[in-house]
Amino acid sequence: MHARLDDSVLVVIDVQPTFLASIWEKERLLHRCRFLVECAKALDVPILATEQVPDKMGGTEPTLLELLPERPIGKVTFSAFGEKEFRKAWKKLDRTQAVIVGMETHICVRQSANDLLDDEHDVMLAVDAVSARTEAMHHAGVQSLRDEGVAVVHSESVVYEWMQTAEHDAFRTVLEIVKRYAG
Repeated sequence: MHARLDDSVLVVIDVQPTFLASIWEKERLLHRCRFLVECAKALDVPILATEQVPDKMGGTEPTLLELLPERPIGKVTFSAFGEKEFRKAWKKLDRTQAVIVGMETHICVRQSANDLLDDEHDVMLAVDAVSARTEAMHHAGVQSLRDEGVAVVHSESVVYEWMQTAEHDAFRTVLEIVKRYAG
């Protein structure tokens, strides 16, 4: 499976300061989430973001929120796809592939991915843009998702698959984003 520009939706799950405080390699997760959001916007890939119980747990991390084209969808379910408003927004986009980033790998990310798979969508996990409270939890989540049929990829791979060629109209714009987020 590869990322398809006309089929993909970037799904950003629960990147909230309350949760980030205890996340393993939180700076990496946030850095790569911002990278993919900027690239998705440059390539006109739709973005759906969620917040877990935002009235109690707070909203999306501000430096990520300012990049999002639309307000995140609040949810009480662990799976984004389990939330009625998310499913409605998803159906409206008429896309068949989710590229997932966010947290936590073994809970909300995993349940969202599994629900999308169950609904017969292709799912890709940008492994450098997800995490959990511990390294072990993160790796367990990644392994179970891989076993369940999710394509585990690097965020930069997704972006280059979306473009397919250096002749893509947005290539120079995306290349500048890649350079800014290098390292």
